[in-house]
Amino acid sequence: MKSLAYIAIVSLLLGGASFSGVAQCKNFAKKICKQELAPYIHDGNFNAAILTEGEDAELFKTFYAGQEYRISICCEESLRKVEFKIFDVDKKLLYTNANNNYATSWDFKVEATQQLIIVVKIPSDEKNTDIPVSGCVAIMFGLKTE
Repeated sequence: MKSLAYIAIVSLLLGGASFSGVAQCKNFAKKICKQELAPYIHDGNFNAAILTEGEDAELFKTFYAGQEYRISICCEESLRKVEFKIFDVDKKLLYTNANNNYATSWDFKVEATQQLIIVVKIPSDEKNTDIPVSGCVAIMFGLKTE
């Protein structure tokens, strides 16, 4: 019975710790990453997660015809580079920052309203044989206003 109570307490503590990490990551996005959208106007959503080397995250977002957008990827300094790719719903690659020296943003105009898929990946560092590095990564969206 004591071991069951111990497991329950440890589970609650670990669950709270991961929630705290996500909350800190969203605060990082609000305080640091939002500024990187300027002069574009932030869309009001904070998409952030803690990722480890070798992991990726996928986000679906609708973009509207005739609008100019900026997608900005922001990460903690512990992560050296972040790769992001943009696909259409047919999985056709539209953009990858790997071909652009791992740029942290991409500005584009949408001709037709469509849903795009943003995939963010933390490449593994082959030189690093220690524990994989992890940190907060935020995907921010900005809209250009005239």
